[in-house]
Amino acid sequence: MIRLVAAAVLALGGCSAPEPTPAPAPKTRPTIVSLNPCADAILAEVTAPGQLLAISHYSKDPRASSMQPGDAARYEATGGTVEEVLALDPDVVVAGSFIAPATRAALADLGIRVETVGSVGSVADSIAQVRQLAALTGDKAAGEALVARIEKAARPSAETPVDTVLWQSGGIVPGEATLVSELLARAGLANGAANRGLGQADYLSLEAVLADPPDLLLVAGSERGQGHPALAALPDTRIARLDPNLVYCGGPTIPRAMAKLRALRQSVAS
Repeated sequence: MIRLVAAAVLALGGCSAPEPTPAPAPKTRPTIVSLNPCADAILAEVTAPGQLLAISHYSKDPRASSMQPGDAARYEATGGTVEEVLALDPDVVVAGSFIAPATRAALADLGIRVETVGSVGSVADSIAQVRQLAALTGDKAAGEALVARIEKAARPSAETPVDTVLWQSGGIVPGEATLVSELLARAGLANGAANRGLGQADYLSLEAVLADPPDLLLVAGSERGQGHPALAALPDTRIARLDPNLVYCGGPTIPRAMAKLRALRQSVAS
């Protein structure tokens, strides 16, 4: 008799309407694929675990990366093809402002949002970019923490500027309206390119350096002339290597670049 009652109860339960399946919680943080090497380093600091699905392949190359090797190793890399991005199925792709129109259109057709970032020419530009990406990831607090580190590291020096030439890859020099030129100034180093009649990406020859040597020559390239023995014979010029990876990106690169530049400024003064 007890078994019959139990069977009846089970039968009635089978005829009743099923409990509704709870709707999944809304996703508050989008998944992201980055195709921009400068954005890679920022996103690594303002995303939650698992949110940044992949970084650009440039960040896996020590010669082109703005990330520390250990940080880059935590992420998968992509060459930026639509097929690779689609396989990762992100909500958002972060790309440079020069992303190919066909790539952007293809991603849009697939329902993938594209957020673009431009190159930064100042500390203020970099801070704005950090806040842009932190707002995108949903972690504004992490963005403000990075901003605070940048502002602290980039506080202006009160020391007398040292005549400095930054000799970059390809033998070129930076112009005045560049992020690295501002970082030089904030570290107490004057960008001597303008005083020598040179602007953004102008070529500086070995002969020109020898004819008008600066107090500090920062070599951030590996051209033949940049390692010429004649440079070592300059009596009043301090020559130092500067990692090219500290030259082009903002974000978390700024504190590292400023620490190096301030140390170099002190080496000239001592």
